[in-house]
Amino acid sequence: MSFYFTHMHNTYDYLFKIILIGDSGVGKTCLMKRYTENVFCENLAATIGVDFKIKTITLGSKKAKLQLWDTAGQERFKSIVSNYYRGADGVFVVFDMCNKESFKHIELWIEEFLMRNSKESSEIFLLGNKMDKIEDITITDEEVHKFCREHGIKKDNFIKVSAKTDLLVEDAFLIMTKNMISRFGDKKINRVKKSALNSNITRGGCC
Repeated sequence: MSFYFTHMHNTYDYLFKIILIGDSGVGKTCLMKRYTENVFCENLAATIGVDFKIKTITLGSKKAKLQLWDTAGQERFKSIVSNYYRGADGVFVVFDMCNKESFKHIELWIEEFLMRNSKESSEIFLLGNKMDKIEDITITDEEVHKFCREHGIKKDNFIKVSAKTDLLVEDAFLIMTKNMISRFGDKKINRVKKSALNSNITRGGCC
């Protein structure tokens, strides 16, 4: 029984909660499906409330379990969705590189997020999606970098992606995970795994 308990919880070293927020239609669901399933669906229905997926990745000798929360962007779901912001270790604020309004709204999304979290306890990334539509892009790097400076967000935490072509999608999640391990690693270590391991050592390593 003890071996089974330890075996169950030895599958990861870190546990992180990541949420995706932003206007409806910017591609949050497409990004999460691309990252977790490596698929792209052109005409996905709008997310109702929240959707949840888990992905475990390996970084060197360590494994990080990512709890991924895709949130609805419609105004009518905000009061429900915002309840899921609490305790997030990382947030991807997603906007459409071809839609100025979606970029203007990221300040409001961040404000909403910081009502339940803090910059000290969370990694904030900006994802400019739909980079595959090169001719339709209306937002410049300079605009985003200016926003980052004004809001205390690291310039490197802005990544231009495309869920359709898989441009830098996996890289974005990987970079965020590395940042979270660097900042919060000791606090987010798998305590159950550590406890079970110590218990086995105390008993002589067998049962």
